[in-house]
Amino acid sequence: MSATSASGINFAKYRTLRSFLALYGVMSILILGLIAILYYESVKTQMLSSHRLAMQLESETYVPKLKQWLENGHNLKTFPTDLAYTTALYGYSKDFLVGNLYQNHTDFRENIALHKGYIHLIIALSPYGLGEYYLVFETRDDELWRHQVLKDVLSFGSLLLVILGIIGFFLSRMFLRPMNEAIALLDNFIKDTTHELNTPVSAILTNIEALQEGELPLSAAKKLKRIEIASRTISTLYDDLTYLILNHDLAVKDTALDLSHLLNERLEYFRHRIEQKKITLTLSINPDIILIIDSTKATRLIDNLLSNAIKYNKMEGHIAINLIHGNLCIEDNGIGIPSEMIDRVFERYTRADKSVGGFGIGLNIVAMIAREYDLKITIESEERIGTKICVGWE
Repeated sequence: MSATSASGINFAKYRTLRSFLALYGVMSILILGLIAILYYESVKTQMLSSHRLAMQLESETYVPKLKQWLENGHNLKTFPTDLAYTTALYGYSKDFLVGNLYQNHTDFRENIALHKGYIHLIIALSPYGLGEYYLVFETRDDELWRHQVLKDVLSFGSLLLVILGIIGFFLSRMFLRPMNEAIALLDNFIKDTTHELNTPVSAILTNIEALQEGELPLSAAKKLKRIEIASRTISTLYDDLTYLILNHDLAVKDTALDLSHLLNERLEYFRHRIEQKKITLTLSINPDIILIIDSTKATRLIDNLLSNAIKYNKMEGHIAINLIHGNLCIEDNGIGIPSEMIDRVFERYTRADKSVGGFGIGLNIVAMIAREYDLKITIESEERIGTKICVGWE
């Protein structure tokens, strides 16, 4: 299993996938909405066309009655009614004259229209030789066509949504393939780097220890110290990479581990790096603090917290370490973490400050170990003020 796949998709991949799915989802909804609107308008037009034909046929028998009524003095009380439709007569200025419509008609731009639940057909009477009058036929919309449209939209829309979802699934895989390949390439690079680091780093540290046993001039001793600091930094990185790659293959042996002793031991390991940056320590380490945990994983957790506190600290900075029952806190007054990055620092390959070296895997390892042992991590940080990370357990 690759180092990346072991902890799932990283933040950048999640963000890219979310952006793609959001864009694809919006586009799919817009397309489905446009199709639904076009279908609605098409069915509505068909419905109005069928009513227009029926009303026009009915008008052929009604207009002669209306003509006779107009010729006989158009007494309002004897205005002819139609058995199929309610009717009304409008003047040349489109003002209402007489009729029994349920819904007054005011828009004469179309000859047939749906208005507030009623269908109106407007017939100009001038072609019949009856002057500048307008006849309006009215019938109630039974809305059966709306129900059919809703039913069709729901059924076919659901089918189209499923089809678009399947297409989106394959498109997202194609979209993320270059990123997956890049992450796989990075994993392979880390594996190869780790393999190549082991032998030279071990040889350097062994020879440093042999040289330190003899008497050396002060200048040579200082140079050797700098070499040792650099070598131990590489060694710590090697340990992290090895843990990251072999995590699922390592034999886990949880024991009652003395964290107080381990913490003092790791502080001694980082002593030269602390002295190099002239960092002052404030230690409050209670003795005999016991935690049931694998010693290798506990070492990786402490090493990464200490390494970050040193790496991201300033010259002549300060580190405060507090270990009590159920809680370990390491606080520095270094460069701090931007507020928008705090929620991301535990993601793999994420670095709060890219000017400082590293792969961005240290805090990811801390988070992995914390999840495995149900440890609670809290982080407080402010740019140019410092960072405080606490690990708690019951």
